Amino acid sequence: MPDLNPMNGASFAQNARPFLYGGEEEAVQAVLASGQYGHGEVTERFERAVADFLGVDDVVAVASGTVALHLALAVAGIGPGDEVIVPSMTFCASVQAICATGATPRFAEVNAGSLCAGPEEISDALTPATRAVVPVLYGGRAVDLTPLRDELGARSIVLVEDAAHAFGSRTHGRYVGATGQLTCFSFGPIKNLTCGQGGAIVPRSAQEAEQVRRMRLLGMTESPDERARSVSYTVSGPGLRAHLSQLNAAIGLAQLPHFPQMATARRTLWCHYAQALDGVPGIEVVDVQVGASVPSLFAVQVPYREHVFTALRDNGIGVGTHYPPNHLQPAFARWRRPLPVTERIGKRILTLPFHPKMTGHDVETVAEAVRGALR
Repeated sequence: MPDLNPMNGASFAQNARPFLYGGEEEAVQAVLASGQYGHGEVTERFERAVADFLGVDDVVAVASGTVALHLALAVAGIGPGDEVIVPSMTFCASVQAICATGATPRFAEVNAGSLCAGPEEISDALTPATRAVVPVLYGGRAVDLTPLRDELGARSIVLVEDAAHAFGSRTHGRYVGATGQLTCFSFGPIKNLTCGQGGAIVPRSAQEAEQVRRMRLLGMTESPDERARSVSYTVSGPGLRAHLSQLNAAIGLAQLPHFPQMATARRTLWCHYAQALDGVPGIEVVDVQVGASVPSLFAVQVPYREHVFTALRDNGIGVGTHYPPNHLQPAFARWRRPLPVTERIGKRILTLPFHPKMTGHDVETVAEAVRGALR
């Protein structure tokens, strides 16, 4: 079998690739041979498998993590005139999902050590118009908003977790997604669990699950099988074409049994990095609370970020910046407000190659390149 996860020697130019175990190709071929590529039995098997893994009653698979957030906010009743708290330090998808509902994003600060918006940062951002909070589990770290639960509940403010980075992470001994909140996952190409492209929502009730399932298939009340046997169908409300195809679900089903292996590899890689960069002047490692998390990335804050970024790229090392602050983006300028912590971090954030096939030697190579760039 060919190597499905090549790392290009010491160049790390291919670090942003899915990690494949070998069964994905056969699983996709089986769906191709069936001739049925849309929503179907394979999608529903994937939903049940993820629900069993998390220990929840139900999971609804959708086309992406972005549409998962959009639909979760919609079924929670969020729409025009509502304000949704979201940290500025996140991928723009978090904000676009809010805007897609017609609601207004209100940007929150983050903790400088974790890059998550915790109880203090969320509390500071609340206003009388707040109807929802989207905590972003940056790097895979769970966000514990327990100190705010009573206040949020009293004000009927809903929590919709953006757990795109956090599949497999835990909080209070339970998996993220199994804590009773509306939770959204991404199964994009380089996520902890990949479907090639996809996402999922953990609903809070059977009613919410039914609502999401209807909305992901254009608001139609009948399932694809029922429509195939009927001369008509019923559209009962708003919806999107947002289902997870059986092709993508097949990849996820092939991946899921190997997830413990993935979790160990990611934790080990993160710890190798932390050890290799310990004590390097100017480096601040973003803490993902690795004992409870399945890390999605390895982020540091560095001085002279542009210089370090360019120096590493020139040496064939694929670094990134996760993320440029959203409140400074032109698309969201109308909601801009001063966020000094986020703005400072936005000038210092750097993410290093983080592919599960990397070895300790690979990490040392990257760490030495970082030290060289800082010198």
